[in-house]
Amino acid sequence: MEIVYQLLANKILIASGLSWLIAQLIKMVIHGIKSHSFNPKILLGQGGMPSAHSATVTAIAISCGLDNGFSSAAFAIAFILALVVMNDAMCVRLETEKQTRILKSLIKPEDYEILQKEHLKTSVGHTPLQVVFGCIIGIIIPILCYL
Repeated sequence: MEIVYQLLANKILIASGLSWLIAQLIKMVIHGIKSHSFNPKILLGQGGMPSAHSATVTAIAISCGLDNGFSSAAFAIAFILALVVMNDAMCVRLETEKQTRILKSLIKPEDYEILQKEHLKTSVGHTPLQVVFGCIIGIIIPILCYL
């Protein structure tokens, strides 16, 4: 039971988890408004506005800075990791999303069975704006957790 108390007292874990959850809930609401439907699968999905990955890694970095100081090794490592994750979301994963859309458009109706088996996701990357909004969430939530 002690481990549960330790986990619940870990502000870095709480702030990053909350940032992810809030970003995903916002994403679900935005999707619901756009599509006029409720899809709980969005909660665990990737891509879209805002970037939950960016919110999470930014929250980890900010929490490390608030917890250990912004000159600490923990903050430096978390900050660099956050930059790598956000770059991946905007560059690599966004390009993968574009390529998937093109591939899907090239598939002939008779080959549609292949597409059904592989289930290529078309929403895996993020635009810079989606990453920025994720970062904003990842800054606000830790600050609120540490107040």
